[in-house]
Order: sequence, then structure tokens, then C-alpha cells
Amino acid sequence: MSAQLNFRNLTLGYDRHPAVHHLDGAIELGSLTAVVGPNGAGKSTLFKGVVGAIKPLAGRIERHGVLPQEIAYLPQVAEIDRSFPINVYDMVAMGLWRRAGLFGGIGRKQRDTVEAAIATVGLTGFEDRAIGTLSGGQMQRMLFARLLLQDARVIVLDEPFNAIDAKSSADLLALVQHWHHEKRTVLAALHDLDLVRANFPQALLLARAPVAWGATADVLTADNIAKARRMCEAFDEQAEACVVAEGV
Repeated sequence: MSAQLNFRNLTLGYDRHPAVHHLDGAIELGSLTAVVGPNGAGKSTLFKGVVGAIKPLAGRIERHGVLPQEIAYLPQVAEIDRSFPINVYDMVAMGLWRRAGLFGGIGRKQRDTVEAAIATVGLTGFEDRAIGTLSGGQMQRMLFARLLLQDARVIVLDEPFNAIDAKSSADLLALVQHWHHEKRTVLAALHDLDLVRANFPQALLLARAPVAWGATADVLTADNIAKARRMCEAFDEQAEACVVAEGV
């Protein structure tokens, strides 16, 4: 397989303080990869680097023909302003912005596409609901519908199943699997190691620096998980605040 993303001695951080150190490796084209690790391990920082929201402090990211703005990105729900006065339909329709333009109108065919995406995630009838009235699971369904409209070759998901109901998790995981079958490249930050073992063929275990990367069964060993915990504690002056991934 050829690489969709290459990390070359990549260091990322904020205000010149590194949060991800010296990452080398490749995300293969069409792969389904989970990024796991303790809280504060740099997973969200890595994803912000991949989508171009922050620039490397050192090293580089090679995207092989995909522009950062062409990557479909699902941030953590906490980063979404639920008070913003927008309804479900308009929020989903924002997934068309690359094709329609930021302020462009959409025609009948595009409206049908929006409605189909809303139906795919099980939110038909919610089109006029304000996003601030949605439950956690409904919110994630809406954001996945927006991702569907982006029709991206690379999809980056930051904690996509966190704090949502089991039915929504199962339905959205089925969408992730569908993207994988379509040979799209999918990266997801996750805490549930059982879910990773059951559904993600590749995994990167991160604790600011890479601990292990490859086939999930080879990465998520007891020794590697313990090493990630020790690395997290070494970086964190308050070691007791370092929460290890669920299932460890």
C-alpha cells in the first residue's frame, strides 16, 4: 500500500511547548487507524496538525495530494459552540461549502443530498431543530452527516463515540466501517480499547512520543500500555492526574 500521510520527525505544540515529539511513520492509503493513549498524550494536537489547524514546530507532514482543507475533520464535541443559532439542516449543509462556496446557495440536487445525509444518520424530522436542543448522540449524528457531504478522501475523527448512547455509537461505527470499505483513509482518536481491538486493524499508541504503531494486536499489549502510562507520568508533574485509557 502507498502512504496517504507521512510524518517526518514531526513535533507539534503550542507557544513553542511541544505536545507531540519526534513522530515518524506513515498512515497508509485506505487504512483504518485508531490513535490511542492516556489523556494529554497529544492525540488532539496530532489531529490539528494533520488538518492544518496548527503548524509543526519541527519536521513535516506529507499529505500526498490532499490539501489540509480537503480533509474531513470531526473535532471533539466540547469544541462545538452549541449556543450558535443554527438548525440541524443548515449545520449539515455546511459540509457542502467546498463545492457551493462559503456563502453560495444550494440547488435542488444539493438539497436532496443534504436530506439524504440527514436520513442516513437517522435524524429525519430534526431538520429545523436548533443544535443546542440536541442530545449528545443526536449532535454526533448531525456532525457525521456533515462529514458525509464533504465526501473526503481523508477523515479525521477526534473522540467520535465519547459520551453518546450505545445505539448512536453502533450506528456511527457502521458509517466508519463503510468509509473504510470505500477505501477512504480514516483516523480516529479513541479511549475504548475493546472497541479498537474489535474494529480498527491499525493503531498508534501515543504518549506525546510514539510508543508503538502497527497492527492493533501488536500495539495494544500490556507492556506497551504500561510504557505509555509511565511516559505520561514522566511528562506530567501531577502524575495522579494522568488518566489512562479506558480498558487498561
